[in-house]
Amino acid sequence: MRKILITGGAGLLGFNLCKVLSEKDDVQLTVLDKNLENLKKLQIFFPSVNVIKADLAVLDGWEKGISNYDHLIICHAQITSLDELDFEKNNISSTKNLLKIFENNNLNSCIHISSSVVNSKADDFYSRTKREQEKLVISSKLPYTILRPTLMFGLFDRKHLGWLSKFMSKSPVFPIPGKGEYLRQPLYAKDFCRIIEECLHGRHVGKVYNISGQTKIFYIDIIRSIKKVTNSKSIIMHIPYSFFFILLKIYSVFVTNPPFNVNQLRALVIPETFEIIDWENIFSIKQTDFLEALDETFNDPSLSNLELDRL
Repeated sequence: MRKILITGGAGLLGFNLCKVLSEKDDVQLTVLDKNLENLKKLQIFFPSVNVIKADLAVLDGWEKGISNYDHLIICHAQITSLDELDFEKNNISSTKNLLKIFENNNLNSCIHISSSVVNSKADDFYSRTKREQEKLVISSKLPYTILRPTLMFGLFDRKHLGWLSKFMSKSPVFPIPGKGEYLRQPLYAKDFCRIIEECLHGRHVGKVYNISGQTKIFYIDIIRSIKKVTNSKSIIMHIPYSFFFILLKIYSVFVTNPPFNVNQLRALVIPETFEIIDWENIFSIKQTDFLEALDETFNDPSLSNLELDRL
């Protein structure tokens, strides 16, 4: 049996990983996360997966029983918050604790889920701490493989396209900042999970890969595609960027940890694209068509309605 530990595994990527890997006969999965409600939901859908509730940034006993694993998949990350300390705690301090625990273990592989933002022009709490987190992994003694995904979507998506779809379903109007012609390279979580599965074989140790969605698409066209796939009646309305910014600032006054904030808006409109490598051949995986992936995401009869909590 391959014993695999997934940190921060009760979010979008973790749930999709459990869906892919729990189907394997030779895999024993353990998920470590601090979100109890999401862990409970994970056990309902994937009863064979072991769960550990723990905050990686706090050494309070969880660290004593997690050393006996063959593979480590580092998924934990703070993505949205208006408080810089959340990013320092959940991206930096937690990673330092984890790497120290595993530095003398004979891991077969350590797969670190970094982010395309390490190559971005963005300079915010998330991008800065993700760059530092990646450096920590590279300087460790672990047999690492680093994957840098772009914007990810798929089943169990609570923060990205899933949030956009939910907002669209509840609001008669869907606001778009400016013309919405901001290029994105969305990556389907199921495709990314298959890349991670391939990395578990240890054939990519010591390498860093930029895993971008193969399809470049404007933000406005992503919204139109979601509207089409979900049969939404919401009206798409373009709003001047400055006014959109003000609305988000006002929104953040009344909502703690909003799912979309001014920092993400700034990142959205940065005119940049990321390297596209031939990961289909490198990992022997064919990318799922974008509209097909959206259909699977929002129209799966058993899983598309499952909502995860946000920290």
